[in-house]
Amino acid sequence: MRWIALILLIINLSAAAQDSVYARSVIKKLTSKEFYGRGYLNNGLDASAKYISSELKKLNAKPLFGTGYYQWFDFNVNTFPDKVTLKINGKLLKPGEDYIISPESISIKGKYNMTKKDSVTFVAEGAQVPLLITLKNKLTFGVSTVTQNYCLVELLNKNSGEIKTAEVNIQNKLLTKYINKNVCAFMDGKKSNDTLIVFSAHYDHLGGMGKKTYFPGANDNASGVSALFNLIKYYTKYPPDYKTLFIFFAGEEAGLIGSKYFVDNKTVDLKKIKFLINLDLLGTGDEGIMVTNGYLYEKEFSQLHLINKELSLVKEIKRRGKARNSDHYWFTEAGVPSFFIYTLGGIKAYHDVYDIEKTLPLTDYEDVIKLLTEFTKRL
Repeated sequence: MRWIALILLIINLSAAAQDSVYARSVIKKLTSKEFYGRGYLNNGLDASAKYISSELKKLNAKPLFGTGYYQWFDFNVNTFPDKVTLKINGKLLKPGEDYIISPESISIKGKYNMTKKDSVTFVAEGAQVPLLITLKNKLTFGVSTVTQNYCLVELLNKNSGEIKTAEVNIQNKLLTKYINKNVCAFMDGKKSNDTLIVFSAHYDHLGGMGKKTYFPGANDNASGVSALFNLIKYYTKYPPDYKTLFIFFAGEEAGLIGSKYFVDNKTVDLKKIKFLINLDLLGTGDEGIMVTNGYLYEKEFSQLHLINKELSLVKEIKRRGKARNSDHYWFTEAGVPSFFIYTLGGIKAYHDVYDIEKTLPLTDYEDVIKLLTEFTKRL
């Protein structure tokens, strides 16, 4: 019996190692320049959707729709596709590293004297378009679906003294009705196709800022995409009891737009969903995991704790209440039992140019996958 147990342990360890290797290959691919931050410049979002759908086909996951894997929708999005240059006191700065442009900003070009408004804000004198520069201890980029009548630049605070002059050339372009795609697949259940389990993760990120600077988005959320792929691989070997959906949402960074579209259009019968698990930021885990909606669904949260205690997986399972912080939200609002799970600790890179594959530790990646598969078995 001891030999059998040892052999099973070796097999499980080997499978987990393969999961991690595969995850890294997926994350490396999705964070490459080819996908340019999986956003709205250089065809990044569309290229990402094509890669995900091709991977789903290789993994033998079935398309959810008669037309294929895609669910199309559109929205407006502001971009900075061309010129992005900034000189402060005559020194040329690096976009992404030294500064970012607030995503709702519009175009501006010129050289201006700057006036100090408060301890962290400087305003350009005589600019036709209001130009504001604010000092920040951390640069965090975003996505905006609208523009405002100003240009706001966030500058990394390096205690470099007063800002006397700013020479800028920033060009924005508002893309109207930009086509996005949710990518949706499923696997049949052994026992029932009338009851649904759903795993979701957003694949979009922030895209780029200019022609050379892009935001890779390794932890956010290439890690979650890789987890869904690994779950599909697992269920290929061990078919699920219930029909299981795998949804890769677009438009999350722009305001949970893809998931809202999915729910509002009643893409599936929401009453048939037994449970939804949304995954994001799965690349760390030194301090365990957080479960959003953990206070909302006490029974299921207790089940997670029990499994973790039995199998000695993640360091700690923490919980928080209802929150509009990822794609689970619209399902929760529609009455679908849902968890949003993300890992804690480790690297601090978030919405910046430093969220890269090389520094992503995947500390508890395999254990989270084990926890999820065991959890769905016991639902």
